[in-house]
Amino acid sequence: MKLKTLLNLMPLLAAITSLSTGALASDAFPSKPVRILVGFSPGGSNDIVARLIAPKLSEGLGQQVVIDNKPGAGGNIAASAMLSAPADGHTLMMCTTGTLSIQPHLIKAPFNPETDLLPVTQIANAPYLLLVNAALPVKDVKELVAYAKAKPGIINFASSGNGTGGHLAGEMLKARAGIDIVHVPYKGTGQAMTDLLAGQVSMIFDQPVSSMSYAQSGKLRILAVASPRRLPALPDVPTVAESGIPAFDPVTWTGLCAAKGTPAAAIERMQREVAKVLAMPEISKRLVQDGLEPVGSTPQKFREFLAADKRKWGGVIKESNIKAE
Repeated sequence: MKLKTLLNLMPLLAAITSLSTGALASDAFPSKPVRILVGFSPGGSNDIVARLIAPKLSEGLGQQVVIDNKPGAGGNIAASAMLSAPADGHTLMMCTTGTLSIQPHLIKAPFNPETDLLPVTQIANAPYLLLVNAALPVKDVKELVAYAKAKPGIINFASSGNGTGGHLAGEMLKARAGIDIVHVPYKGTGQAMTDLLAGQVSMIFDQPVSSMSYAQSGKLRILAVASPRRLPALPDVPTVAESGIPAFDPVTWTGLCAAKGTPAAAIERMQREVAKVLAMPEISKRLVQDGLEPVGSTPQKFREFLAADKRKWGGVIKESNIKAE
């Protein structure tokens, strides 16, 4: 081949090589099992959702998806563990409202959620149920407020940790209803639910996926749903707003995040696979039955959502007069 002809072909050869390399890089993920960290103890909503989608994700990725619980510090222990692992997409985290939208207003975390974490996809919206131990002598929100005013400081409410959505929902109720209730933080919903069932705590704001079965068995009583509208799975349960406390909708969410530096190809692949799983009729139906709204957004849409959600919870914190640590 003449030198001139070879020189003319070099740009084309370079482009083909670049495309091939990109394809190989994309195909290389995942090259081993994928670990999804959950920052709360087993039995909570994030744990349940992660374990629901993991088997289908394994099928789509062609690699095992392992759920690894690392509870404590409102999800920050799991985040720190993810950031300590190689940023190759094989270690991800179930990120939550508390970790990304609430805690930045309240504590100085060992990382910056906006710069150290990358959004992969929002998995689902998750409105809270307001539940009480069945032995508490209240049948609705108005009776709860009246009881709390008659017995200030007696009612305590559980959450999966300081700075979580459940904590802020309780503080929001406290501020708007003008009642004196006491917060009791746990390392996860599973532990909080154990004490609620035993009567050690009186009340909780919890997502339906981890609490509805206890209400159906009669061990807990649902007073209201903390969302703008009633849930399709619980059409007879009123919203908190319908119960006399207007604009009360501290809806939370669950999503998937990666560490800064994770290849874009790995993030895009995970987002596509999660979206496919959420669109499966059996998965979508199960989530809706559990009071969740499947999402599966793109990384960019999730990033935009996070910015707006952080502003919303900042307003709740200011209204509830919660001080940063």
